[in-house]
Amino acid sequence: MPVSSGQIKALLDQKREAFSSFSRAKFELLHAYNRAWIDFALLSQAQQLALLPHSNSAGARPLEALTPEQAPEKGIVPFFFAESGPVGDRWTNREQSAQWVQTILANVTTFAVDGSQISPGKDISIPIALIQIGWFENPHSAERAYKKDVRVDLMTPKELGPNPAQPVERRVNIRRFQMEVARLVEYINTCREPDRTLVFFDGALVVTFAEAFDQESQTAYVQSILSLLEASDRRRVPLIGYVDTSYAHDLTGMLHHAYGLEATEGIHDAQLLARLMDWGDRTAVFQCDRGGVLDQYEGYGDQIAFTYLKTTRDGYPVRLEMPRWMWESGHITQYLNWVRGEVIVGGGYPYSIETADQTAVLQGQDKHLFLRVLQDWADREAINLRLSRKMVSKQRRR
Repeated sequence: MPVSSGQIKALLDQKREAFSSFSRAKFELLHAYNRAWIDFALLSQAQQLALLPHSNSAGARPLEALTPEQAPEKGIVPFFFAESGPVGDRWTNREQSAQWVQTILANVTTFAVDGSQISPGKDISIPIALIQIGWFENPHSAERAYKKDVRVDLMTPKELGPNPAQPVERRVNIRRFQMEVARLVEYINTCREPDRTLVFFDGALVVTFAEAFDQESQTAYVQSILSLLEASDRRRVPLIGYVDTSYAHDLTGMLHHAYGLEATEGIHDAQLLARLMDWGDRTAVFQCDRGGVLDQYEGYGDQIAFTYLKTTRDGYPVRLEMPRWMWESGHITQYLNWVRGEVIVGGGYPYSIETADQTAVLQGQDKHLFLRVLQDWADREAINLRLSRKMVSKQRRR
């Protein structure tokens, strides 16, 4: 029986006050955090640090001391004209931004990796998974062509066998993660021009999501990220962990500690900052100090820096995580302008990551090809493989 719209409307009317009081409370708390952010931004770096706990996690710690000339108000560094370089006026059309991109990204190589997978399912009698990673290298040069390629791996029944602590899907996700990171490390180690290269990692460098998993899974994720941080640090190849939709609350956690505000996970950093920023603007650079999984980062526990960058006119800012050495290098404006350039080319999302995703993705036709090859191989090798009748029917229709 279809759901009754009348009953839903009646229930909403009946519970209206509960929704209204929730909305008012959240608005008031967000307003308090907004005021605290602006007050915090007016302090010197020494004063800011003095408000934060010295031994316990503070959420975030300021690394960049903004001057009034850099951030005239609200703790935000405006793109125009603090970091836009030789730009006489705000852009009024796409051609002007395209010219800026050509100047900024000329002979700068960007590199990104993404992955896709076909996980084990009930349609196949043998546990098997197919993982594909794809990458995109763009030298932004008339002399060198871009490169796209893929790498494929299979997980066998032995690798996917029973393990109560690690569900099968998680093991596939870990292998994909390891393959993506390994390809980034491989690229960094062979990079010819470290100072003219930007490597994108599609996600956060702080793998807080892994805290919900067993220790073996946590270790797998952490060790992969540590290999990536070590390679970037050793070769001095700029690395950006790009988080398009971030629900991190490091800055709100910092303000909670600094001003004793009500602790909340209902207000995240991007929500706090969105109305204060225009396209291209960014926050100061902070050290991520949220504890948790960072306690497993060995010598890199205090070496993850981050900033928020506005990449669309109306959306929330994105979170950019990076090795701390990038901030200490003194070239942070240059690195962030490379990111801005990629975002402009990609229409609001880094073109390199978008292209790597398109290169790596496994679609329905790929799954059917995989199953046909698997079935033919199993028949030839006399391996007992059964496909469900539903899958066989689909195979015939295609």
